[in-house]
Amino acid sequence: MSFERFITAPALPEAAELTRRFVDLAQPRLGTDVIFATDDFFADKARMIDPALPVFYPDRFDDHGKWMDGWESRRKRVPGHDHAVIRLGQRGRVAAIDVDTAFFTGNFPPEAMIEAADTADEPSDDAWRTIVPRAALNGNSHNLFTVDDDTPVRWLRLHIYPDGGVARLRVFGTIEKDWNEVASDERIDLVAMENGGTAVAWNDAHYGHPANMLAPGRAPVMADGWETARRRVPGNDWCVLKLGTAGMIERIAIDTHHFKGNYPDRVTLRGGQLNGETTTAAIDAASQSWPLIVRETKLQADHVAKFSADPLGAPITHVRLDIFPDGGVSRLRLYGKKA
Repeated sequence: MSFERFITAPALPEAAELTRRFVDLAQPRLGTDVIFATDDFFADKARMIDPALPVFYPDRFDDHGKWMDGWESRRKRVPGHDHAVIRLGQRGRVAAIDVDTAFFTGNFPPEAMIEAADTADEPSDDAWRTIVPRAALNGNSHNLFTVDDDTPVRWLRLHIYPDGGVARLRVFGTIEKDWNEVASDERIDLVAMENGGTAVAWNDAHYGHPANMLAPGRAPVMADGWETARRRVPGNDWCVLKLGTAGMIERIAIDTHHFKGNYPDRVTLRGGQLNGETTTAAIDAASQSWPLIVRETKLQADHVAKFSADPLGAPITHVRLDIFPDGGVSRLRLYGKKA
């Protein structure tokens, strides 16, 4: 039997807090694409936005040399530098960017700069503005930059000086949906990731982040859902999700696709509004008393359960999903109308 050895890069230390507040605007499932690179001879530019952590295969080579998990250009022998253009799948506001050079040691770019634009079509040269000034990078490291620019963007341009490799580009931000384009009588998934829905608090995300439930389409694999560890103490697992806008929920779909021996036995859904609570403990305490939208109900394995929402007297901005006692949910859909 043969096998290929590999090493997985460590996650960004700040990732838990960033993913509690933001989504990765660069993820392909939102439609993001790396449409151009001046050079990607050694490693395809598309790998830079792979949602998985970078890996390193010590013994893997291809026709171009050492296989690397990321975008890598050739050694530059002429004046200039390399850059790549990223078209975001969803227009958004950027809060922070991680330029991850995992496993790039003698071949990482010494410096980088990032520009942004907000044009419908590919930007002209005068449409770009700098959101991360030219700065030094460390090799085999997360290089996290805070973005002090609240203007929505549709495009990013990553400059590396003069050449080299970037394993991953993570773009933490919020989706900027124009709710004026949604009619007041239109039924829409109010918690969908592409509509600005996010996960703001949870007690366990051992196998999968709660925000996965809000992603487009059905989950392709079990890992693309929210799944908790096996509970060995009394109680149950829960998460709180923020809607893209305040609204009234009418119908709910809870999908346990791929979860067969590990789906939750029962579920409830509550709706309400937060009043400035920001910590996990405070959000947990506040949301426990919200009125029920879906009363405690049994779930089935690998199945889409559909519910009519118990009516509430006022629009809500958040929901609390409780699963009993633990397990996995691949998708949650909350169909309703904006307030």
